[in-house]
Amino acid sequence: MFRGRYEHAIDGKGRTSLPSRFRDVLAALGDQRLVITTGLDPCLVAYPWTEWLAFEDRLSRLPQFDPQVAMLRRIYVSGAVELEPDKNGRILIPASLREHAALGRDALWAGMGRHVELWSKASFTEMRAATLDDAEARLAMARRLAELGL
Repeated sequence: MFRGRYEHAIDGKGRTSLPSRFRDVLAALGDQRLVITTGLDPCLVAYPWTEWLAFEDRLSRLPQFDPQVAMLRRIYVSGAVELEPDKNGRILIPASLREHAALGRDALWAGMGRHVELWSKASFTEMRAATLDDAEARLAMARRLAELGL
């Protein structure tokens, strides 16, 4: 499981280090490959190879002509890139993906359980603060989590 937040720089070529704890998770899964794609939020979403295959399988079973399903495919599948960390644990984030997430020099990896998000540090900080500062949003989240049994 991917847990925690880790700040890393992105160099001028678009390379950044995958946090060592996340590399350990991939090693335990027996496959270093990640699929990184555009997210619904202004971030990137990274899945271990096997999780991505399971996601694609579930997605392929959904109605092809449902407009929301089609849009999800356009956003997630069409933007997907398979990457593998180099011997130094770095990955090269393609320019189109960096643009989607407004990634500059300062990036933040956020563990999300079975997948990871990669944010601009400023965007993540702003999003988190806005949510925590909004009492109604926090209350709505608490209600929804209670509905889900959490």
